[in-house]
Amino acid sequence: MGFIMEFAENLVLKLMEDPNERDRRAREMLYDRFEKCKTTKAMHALPMQPYGFWTFEHHNAQLFWDAQISQVKGRRDPYDDLLEDYNGASSSSK
Repeated sequence: MGFIMEFAENLVLKLMEDPNERDRRAREMLYDRFEKCKTTKAMHALPMQPYGFWTFEHHNAQLFWDAQISQVKGRRDPYDDLLEDYNGASSSSK
């Protein structure tokens, strides 16, 4: 009976992985991921487009083409609203 228990114990020990080897692989994987994250963070810190890129005319062209977009509150020129109010007040006073 002892032979069977000894055989089972050796079999289980042989099938189990070495904890030191498992820790070493996990640590290597973690350090590798950490290095990749550092390079990704460095790449994301770089500007994607030069300063003022999104203010170029071709990015804002649709605002001028589409009257519905260009006349929405917040996109209109506030002076246009003042002129309308002024013109409306002067025409109603006559």
